[in-house]
Amino acid sequence: MQKALQILQKYWGYDTFRPVQEDIILSVLEKKDTFGLMPTGGGKSLCYQIPAMTFEGICLVISPLVALMQDQVFQLQKKEIKAIALTGSIKPDDLIQLLDNCQYGNYKFLYLSPERLEQEWVLERIKNLPISLIAIDEAHCVSQWGHDFRPSYLKIKNLKTFFSKTPFIAVTASATPEVQQDIISLLGLETPNIFKKSFERENLGYHIIKYEDKLYKLKQILEKNPEPSIIYVRNRKYCHEYSESLKNLGFKTTFYHGGLPSKEKEVNMNLWMTEKNPVMIATSAFGMGIDKPNVKTVIHINLPENLESYYQEAGRAGRNGEKSFAILISSPSDVIQAEAQFISVLPDVTFLKDVYIKLCNYFQIAYGEGIGLEFPFNLNQFCNLYKLPVLKVFNSLQFLDRQSIISLTNEQSEKVQIKFTIPSREVIRYISLNPEDEPILSSLLRNYPGVFDIQTNINTTFVAKNAQSTEANILNLLEKLNKLEIIELFSTQNDSKITFLEVREDDRTINRIAKYLEKQNLNKKNQLASVVTYVSDEKQCKNRLLLTYFGEKVTKDCGICSYCLKSKQPINLINLRNHITEVLKVSPKTSRELSEIFSANEEDILNVLKQLLEQQTISINNKNQFLYK
Repeated sequence: MQKALQILQKYWGYDTFRPVQEDIILSVLEKKDTFGLMPTGGGKSLCYQIPAMTFEGICLVISPLVALMQDQVFQLQKKEIKAIALTGSIKPDDLIQLLDNCQYGNYKFLYLSPERLEQEWVLERIKNLPISLIAIDEAHCVSQWGHDFRPSYLKIKNLKTFFSKTPFIAVTASATPEVQQDIISLLGLETPNIFKKSFERENLGYHIIKYEDKLYKLKQILEKNPEPSIIYVRNRKYCHEYSESLKNLGFKTTFYHGGLPSKEKEVNMNLWMTEKNPVMIATSAFGMGIDKPNVKTVIHINLPENLESYYQEAGRAGRNGEKSFAILISSPSDVIQAEAQFISVLPDVTFLKDVYIKLCNYFQIAYGEGIGLEFPFNLNQFCNLYKLPVLKVFNSLQFLDRQSIISLTNEQSEKVQIKFTIPSREVIRYISLNPEDEPILSSLLRNYPGVFDIQTNINTTFVAKNAQSTEANILNLLEKLNKLEIIELFSTQNDSKITFLEVREDDRTINRIAKYLEKQNLNKKNQLASVVTYVSDEKQCKNRLLLTYFGEKVTKDCGICSYCLKSKQPINLINLRNHITEVLKVSPKTSRELSEIFSANEEDILNVLKQLLEQQTISINNKNQFLYK
């Protein structure tokens, strides 16, 4: 254990392990199969990274999330620890080279997706590597009852055949008792040591605020808590709208969602991390690998899809141990909107089959073909062509991705087509007059001989590499040539890339995975029902509700959530009525102005106003102000 502590100090700069971390690491060092349930911010990755650094050989890390793999590899490389990730976008030739590097390059960590294990030749290469430890990250994906099930995880158990003496460690941040049992069973963990860190966050107060005007409530919360915050919203459109609205109210904001180019994500992230713009408005795409200890508030303005996601996102507040808040602003229409967003857009088997067949036709893939083919993809264009609902199609593609039928990756790219409108001799004349453009034009002419006859797809990355230039220079030159009418230029923005992982078999393909779809849909409905219960229940501590959901036995209320604070300080409605009456005797006020004057819940204020109106003690004018009669 002393060596593990030295590694922790040398590479991570900490003097001690966090609670449960030390126990898990000790179990792995003893080469025991281990299961660790550690809520967000508990330091799960160190539980396998530290032991791997003490062992000879390579740690194989299986993770479902490209962003998580890339972030961890980047962080390890910054510490000069050799790590590599085999993501889905890597071509076979490059993959061979990377696996050679693992075999002969003294690497300590090899990250890959579970789908990679389904490729026989990749598995054959891995079997010959000196694997010292096998880590399964986000292990809840193993379970069909987990909120992100991927059946390719079920194949991990097969590694036990080849690495019978190699310890397995499975870690996750969110798993109900049912999911925990599934993980242990389906991974084939042999009499594992099981460690669970409580989900309780004593410094984090969970608050449900019922309020119609969410922007106004956001303004109040952010004025009261000016420290760094995250506001989670439903979609990309809301990111931009709320960011703009809060800016107009004087707050320094930025935003983050999956559709932003990588550079813009990096810039916006930096603005928030350095607190130049301390308010981050984001979709659920934000948060992976984020470690900012002083986040004061995490605010959700829409209902989350499930309590697992909510707990992880809310848990990004208060990691420095100081008092912090997880606030969910709820309005009566939220449940209807959540059902429209999460439930009504779930594809059934018939719809899934229709999307799959149309996708194959869209890319002109014949029956029995298609495996390994890659295509840039624009979701909106595809949906417009076939008159299909975008969200339902996206969920269908995500499901096909998780079933390893296709690989769907978010990848901003531009499809570029050109055709020269002047003869080749005129192009040569242009080059003689503009020698600085010669390397790029020569590369185009050399590699795309049909460019004078038909619209030709251009690989700008390849041309840039060939001409020893940059993609930006290529695109700028093509724009210039288009304006000079030397070429016709067509470009299309693509938001993702699709790779076909199986041959096209239509009914046979979809029927094989239909049972998983039905189980997923049922699971999602149950999970949203748990969210609705959490928000609407006004008779229990919010912390107690969350901990019970995750299988913990709770004996006392937290004392700091919205329910507990209201119970501690029950409103004296008679006193409130008298105070409101006195204020209205002086001057008319709106209900909002009254809620700012009094620290009472707006719901209580509205109830008092309703009573006073019924008793004709007050009236309401055309400015929605209440006035004493």
